[in-house]
Amino acid sequence: MRVLIVILFFISGPITAQAPIDLALDTYNDRSVPYISVEDLYKNKDGYLIIDTRKKKEFLVSHIPNAVWGGEKLDASAFAKAYPDKSKPIVVYCSIGVRSENFGESLQKLGYINVYNLYGSIFQWKDKGYTLINYQKKPTDSVHVYSKEWAKYLQTGIKVYK
Repeated sequence: MRVLIVILFFISGPITAQAPIDLALDTYNDRSVPYISVEDLYKNKDGYLIIDTRKKKEFLVSHIPNAVWGGEKLDASAFAKAYPDKSKPIVVYCSIGVRSENFGESLQKLGYINVYNLYGSIFQWKDKGYTLINYQKKPTDSVHVYSKEWAKYLQTGIKVYK
């Protein structure tokens, strides 16, 4: 019996666990926009233009300090006018990093060359203990979770649905 167990272990290979947010990003994203970790962004947050690509109501509940609201769809002419330097480092984020990849792809098509997608986005930012602010620019623990389905990816904070 012991021999069988050992053989099954070697046949099946080592068991590796992948976090749910990693699985979601592997499922929905194709890594067309390079990722940046929340830790790396936090260390150099003043070096990036940080763009929130969620719905306005999500942004108003909370967002990363110094982030600007970009909306879910890029307004190419308005963005190019507001941010003409196409070499400026840009970080895009949403709830976990799916919608922001789409936004980042649109920026790349416009010729922006230093675009990064925040891995795990605002959920990961909150789960790592970094500060979020609300529309009044006050710290908050509230995070709009987009939907009940996506809420499972946020481990900390107060989940807001409306």
